[in-house]
Amino acid sequence: MPIDKSIDYSAITPEIKALTKLCLADNVIEPEMYVKYAVNRGLRDLNGNGVLTGLTEISEIQSSKMVDGEKVPCEGKLFYRGVDVEQIVSGFIREKRYGFEETVYLLLFGALPDEAQLDDFKKLLAGYRSLPTNFVRDVILKAPNADMMNTLARSVLTLYSYDARATDNSTENVLRQCLQLIALFPMLSVYGYQAYSHYVLDKSLFIHNPVPELSTAENLLHILRADGKYTELEARILDLALVLHAEHGGGNNSTFTMHVVTSSGTDTYSAVAASLASLKGPKHGGANIKVVQMFEDMKQNVRDWTDEAAVEAYLRALLHREAFDRAGLIYGMGHAVYSLSDPRANVFKHFVEMLSEEKGRHEEYALYAAVARLAPKVIGEERKIYKGVSANIDFYSGFVYSMLDLPLELYTPIFAISRIAGWSAHRIEELINAGKIIRPAYKSVKPRVDYVPLHDRK
Repeated sequence: MPIDKSIDYSAITPEIKALTKLCLADNVIEPEMYVKYAVNRGLRDLNGNGVLTGLTEISEIQSSKMVDGEKVPCEGKLFYRGVDVEQIVSGFIREKRYGFEETVYLLLFGALPDEAQLDDFKKLLAGYRSLPTNFVRDVILKAPNADMMNTLARSVLTLYSYDARATDNSTENVLRQCLQLIALFPMLSVYGYQAYSHYVLDKSLFIHNPVPELSTAENLLHILRADGKYTELEARILDLALVLHAEHGGGNNSTFTMHVVTSSGTDTYSAVAASLASLKGPKHGGANIKVVQMFEDMKQNVRDWTDEAAVEAYLRALLHREAFDRAGLIYGMGHAVYSLSDPRANVFKHFVEMLSEEKGRHEEYALYAAVARLAPKVIGEERKIYKGVSANIDFYSGFVYSMLDLPLELYTPIFAISRIAGWSAHRIEELINAGKIIRPAYKSVKPRVDYVPLHDRK
């Protein structure tokens, strides 16, 4: 049957508008019902505190401590398998090597590798950086998409068809699948962007093969750039970003999604695609894009970036819904868990300043630093808050990616390239502990009614 090209399948028709009114009329739950039945909204309770929904040994976040029997805020800490992330970072930086592969090993296997183990692991990942024959041509290049997260998810789901053991959820097979996806995510993301850049933006198409001897960060820059070149500082800062984004506890949206979907017994590709769908949301993985866009608007509206009074006035305008997207938010400030500080941002900012010097963008860095200093004061004066506010990792990461000349379309996929490490660790943990968790109960507040036969309905 031929396709009717006159039909606009994306149109909102009058029929859809009419049916939408039915949805709106019968899908509202009164806020007081959540209080009455003590139901938490998502992963937060009614006061905004995190809700314990499971147990994990993959990572731990510390944002408070007990003092004289009282819970008080403290400087933020992040631990991967019990190891302080700040110590991990200072270690591989001091030893002048890349740290992402070591971090992946730690998250998956629970301990830092020795030199021989790390070398073997790097070779294993390098061996998996090879897509099936003609996959780039037949899957990626034939369906260019402006949204790289959708492109990435489609590629992941298509890889299911190339896996003879796609539904085997044994630990050894899932580990094999996860390692392959960790190795392939940079290629799937960048090649997806190259397809979009060529077929939609009309730019030159080039597909570089990864180099086995290079790290994940080096390979990412190599296959993205036409000349394949990058500076050592660029690669080391991107590597640092991958380390800091690799994992953040089981309570963030995409990792919680991984646990929930894995608990159904589904395959690795479906579970990873579900986590990608969660990460794609602007309230999760897309936050750093909002920070960059907010600063672009700020630079247009604040003539003198060194005028702190003008910067502060702009920040107040943001909170009053008078500037940028009028959402009433200062993007990049505050975190659902951390209060006094986000340890990832603390680690990152020194290297961000170094890169800004290399790129000749120190004035922009100074503006970022000013906002990081002024925003907590402004928010404290304008809003009633239950905990401290500080710059989070998203505040700096978008600026770093812009200095690395990474396209905006790849900001969230780079998050996924990193976080697939944590998702993999959590999937394996969930499968190993399957059957040991009590299913959650959901309470309906809709009154019960009797069934009415079709011919008697009005």
